[in-house]
Amino acid sequence: MTRDTIFALSSGAGLAGVAVVRISGPNADPLLSALGVAPLPDPRNAALQHIGRGDDGEPIDQALVLRFPAPGSFTGEDVAELHVHGGAAVLEALFAAIYDTGLGRLAEPGEFTRRAFENGKLDLTAAEGLGDLVAARTDAQRRLALRQYDGSLSDLYEGWRARLVGLMGYTEVEIDFSDEELPDGLSDRTRRDIAAVYKEIIQHVVGSERGEHIRTGFPIVILGAPNVGKSTLLNCLAKRDAAIVSETAGTTRDVIEGQMNLGGFAVTLTDTAGIRDATDAVETEGVRRAEARARDAALKLVVLDASAAEVPEPVRALIDDDTLIVANKADLLSGPYEAPTVLGDGEVHGVSAVNGDGLEGLMARLADMVRERLSGAEGPLPTRQRHQDALNTAAEALARVEAAAYPELAAEDVRMALGALGRITGRVDIDEVLDTVFQDFCIGK
Repeated sequence: MTRDTIFALSSGAGLAGVAVVRISGPNADPLLSALGVAPLPDPRNAALQHIGRGDDGEPIDQALVLRFPAPGSFTGEDVAELHVHGGAAVLEALFAAIYDTGLGRLAEPGEFTRRAFENGKLDLTAAEGLGDLVAARTDAQRRLALRQYDGSLSDLYEGWRARLVGLMGYTEVEIDFSDEELPDGLSDRTRRDIAAVYKEIIQHVVGSERGEHIRTGFPIVILGAPNVGKSTLLNCLAKRDAAIVSETAGTTRDVIEGQMNLGGFAVTLTDTAGIRDATDAVETEGVRRAEARARDAALKLVVLDASAAEVPEPVRALIDDDTLIVANKADLLSGPYEAPTVLGDGEVHGVSAVNGDGLEGLMARLADMVRERLSGAEGPLPTRQRHQDALNTAAEALARVEAAAYPELAAEDVRMALGALGRITGRVDIDEVLDTVFQDFCIGK
């Protein structure tokens, strides 16, 4: 079935000196001709051409026109690009002219990249890496996405698949020639090599949390009793008014998030409801959500009132090895903050969210802690839950091989592991995951 020809603005919305409109599909060249491009430029050679409406030839703009015939293009189809001036009126007129030709339609989000995947120009991990590269806000996200787009993740998984395919062949030999004399120790060597792949996958899965935190943001949750300055601290760290600040206790009823770049890493700061015995159903739900976020947090900032003599028991219960204690309202003290003995040897930072005292040191310590947690992330890392799910399925299947009573069972487990790894890169039928992978792409990519 012949595909539609699609087009979209690929350079991003907004006023710009130059805007790039990408066209992909069998009508790419006819569409250029309908816009008055004559002669068509040679492949991969830019030519300055007048673009006009098809009926009356009314000029729209001058454009730099490029052609990339199939299969030597990003999508694997015939592709054309029009580099026009980036004004809104120019783009509106150009899009109207393209619509009027009847030769193309507006692309859906991620459709160019999906076609590149379906035409074998990218595997699924590279496509995801490309989406992450476009969306990267920090240097760490850029590096991780670029490694994935360049194929490091795919090479790792395909290397495991290739080894398992060979090992499954040896397992099949045991089945097909069970009544023949086979090389000594063949079964033991095969299972030992399968166990080696299993160990490599397990070690790789350990990095999945780091990869996810780099891609989506390292989660830091701000916790504490009501009215200790959690929302003010969030606003100071995020450098914007993300949360409502009030002297009334219990103002924050839901979780509030703020994004920031901390030492080159994306961080998600979450403000939560004050931990106390709630007085109504809404606040009760807020406290429940706060406690749930505390359980899932990579790092907790437990905020205390430096001027208070005691630390409430529900707040003390939140403190563990993944906690940094912040004694806020240090400006109300006549001298340095002295941590209560009930806090033990936990690290405590005295700050004032009102006048900024101690915030610079707190930010530096947070940056160090995030860097420590995400260090060692230079190799390929799984970056999505679907990667982790498939890797866990593969690992569980390979773990059963050693105890398999019959070679037929071992072969089936290896085959299951191969299918799980293949779903990550798209080497097997994965229609059910394609919509999920591409739904967050921007139009034009």
